[in-house]
Amino acid sequence: MRTVYVAGHGPAVIVMAEMPGISPHVARFARWVRDAGFTVYMPSLFGRDGAYPRTEEGRAIMQRACVSAEFRAFAANESSPVTQWLRALARLAHEECGGPGVGAIGMCFTGNFALSMMLESAMLAPVMCQPSLPLSDAGAIQLAPDELAAVKERLERDDLTVLAYRFEGDRFCTAQRFQAYTAALGKRFVPRVLPTSAANPTPPPFFAEVVGCAHSVVTAHLIDAEGEPTRAARDEILAFFAQRLGREGAQSTA
Repeated sequence: MRTVYVAGHGPAVIVMAEMPGISPHVARFARWVRDAGFTVYMPSLFGRDGAYPRTEEGRAIMQRACVSAEFRAFAANESSPVTQWLRALARLAHEECGGPGVGAIGMCFTGNFALSMMLESAMLAPVMCQPSLPLSDAGAIQLAPDELAAVKERLERDDLTVLAYRFEGDRFCTAQRFQAYTAALGKRFVPRVLPTSAANPTPPPFFAEVVGCAHSVVTAHLIDAEGEPTRAARDEILAFFAQRLGREGAQSTA
């Protein structure tokens, strides 16, 4: 059993928090999704919900998640068991909200989970923000080969794409990782690489001291101002959900 925060109306979008948990920045992004015309389902997967990410607490949460059998943080070419639960959540969200299907966004530790969730037929709009697993291999994908083949077949069959975002200088989600996804998925993988200079220079302590690089595209490193690349990325994600989930009239938040 897990806590899942639900808010809004319209087709469902699952928002999966980055490490070290559902911070105020993650909650802010979820509200943007809600205000764009969707029902947000935000599962609590790790950490202390609502807390600002402090250095020592965040490091401890990350260490616990790294040794958890649910996440397999260091395993390449394997899928995290928690993705089976997330696929069930997508199925439930679709049953409760209706519409053509469900969207999902993963960030950092959960970044590649949105791709794994494409094994659930209700999933139509996957977004990966700075997918960082496996931590042991910067150029690997954390998805079992048979599941990756099934996801690729699904994307081709249903003419779907995967949006993906990273900062240019990110040391957790590297250029090699995006190259691996491109090699695996071809034109179905749509990468977006933002310049390091576009990141918020004063993120919370965990991101400044533990992450130590431009990393969180739509949360801690987003600059919510006109003309900023991170705000443009957020708006593109909201438009992607709107197009895929039948909410063409939904407006991005100002």
